[in-house]
Amino acid sequence: MPAKTPSRTPSQPKTQPTSPYLTIKGADAAIALYQKAFGAKVRGRMAAEDGTRVMHADLAVNGGTVLLCDEFPEHGGPPAPSAANPSPVAVTLQFAKPDQVDATFQRAVDAGCTATMEPSDTFWEARFAMLADPFGHRWMLNAPLPAKKKSAKKQAKKK
Repeated sequence: MPAKTPSRTPSQPKTQPTSPYLTIKGADAAIALYQKAFGAKVRGRMAAEDGTRVMHADLAVNGGTVLLCDEFPEHGGPPAPSAANPSPVAVTLQFAKPDQVDATFQRAVDAGCTATMEPSDTFWEARFAMLADPFGHRWMLNAPLPAKKKSAKKQAKKK
């Protein structure tokens, strides 16, 4: 029986099992926006050989990882979305508390994102909002609502 190998070595950073990899036209500007809007921290950045584009960037966002690069059509890479032709995929940021959705939403709008759905309490018992960044990527913000206290009438019915 083969020896079991670890899925990661101690020197590798722990990330969530799935990380979005965004293609962006203007990756440097997107990184700056994500820092202001979402508190992103740059963990790594590799410039392309042309010196003008980002070949790869690794951002820590809300406890997770967002990877990104500029578009590279000359290497067969996909085109980046745009505000006029947005990505069909959205990045979801999960928060622990509803007020974090509101604060992040406002910070993102102030940084240059467009509100597509104002923060609201939803039927799935979450505080939820949606944004579009100027680069064509969509962002969803979500946090569970506090558990509702049962009314005296409902508790009496159970007895």
